[in-house]
Amino acid sequence: MEALKTQGIDLPRLGFGTFRMPGGGCQPVVESALELGYRHIDTAEMYQNEEAVGAAITASGLARKQLHLTTKVWHENLAQDALRRALDASLAKLGVDYVDLYMVHWPSRDMDLGAVMETMQGFLQSGTVRSIGVCNFNVTMLRKAIEEVGAPIACHQIEYHAFLDQSKMLNYLREKGIPLVAYAPLAQGRAASDPVLQAIGTKHGATAAQVALAWLLEQDGVAVIPKAQRRESQKSNLDALAVKLDDEDRHAIAALPKNHRFVTPPFAPEWDA
Repeated sequence: MEALKTQGIDLPRLGFGTFRMPGGGCQPVVESALELGYRHIDTAEMYQNEEAVGAAITASGLARKQLHLTTKVWHENLAQDALRRALDASLAKLGVDYVDLYMVHWPSRDMDLGAVMETMQGFLQSGTVRSIGVCNFNVTMLRKAIEEVGAPIACHQIEYHAFLDQSKMLNYLREKGIPLVAYAPLAQGRAASDPVLQAIGTKHGATAAQVALAWLLEQDGVAVIPKAQRRESQKSNLDALAVKLDDEDRHAIAALPKNHRFVTPPFAPEWDA
């Protein structure tokens, strides 16, 4: 598995997302993913499955250093003391001494970004966190974190798929040498039924979902974290690594509508800023 090197970590380009898998039912799903070869697991305190993810990691028998583990702090816990408590709680639930990547899950309108980043850099120094990142920032927020605050951002996680243009964000991240981690890379399942992606898949002996993942994976500096509860889908997503697109395919995907954003909570930032 190819990895993206950033801020001292190796981030496997194809990871495993666990959103909307709350509770103990998540454990066998993650165990299956680890058995198949996934080594990048993405969770968050808001997902309510950190204990299950930790149990799956323990059950796998894999050495901790063989895994990349990401978790995230919810936007309501960005005050300094709350942030510290949130990390301690996540580590305890996961049953680990450190996480490879700790991220701000969503920006908060009243957060003190400098204080947040200072606190998270303290986690780096303590060894409880190997790298820090942010999710769902717009370019203005990201620029402030990187250029004004000087935070060592390892990656930025945002919604990105074949139906959403993220070229402005990608251009900025590439300029700074920071990877983009694409969540909802299958557009919450919509990619599987798209006729354009299906036609490309037929041409390559692949599924539409595999085409959608391959399109992201061939882009410089992009990692993806699809979610899949069924083992067959987990394996199918891994097999997307072998799908090779051609220029005709890329032109067809480029012509798809690129204005469909599916993750729009009321606390989201102004995306165009």
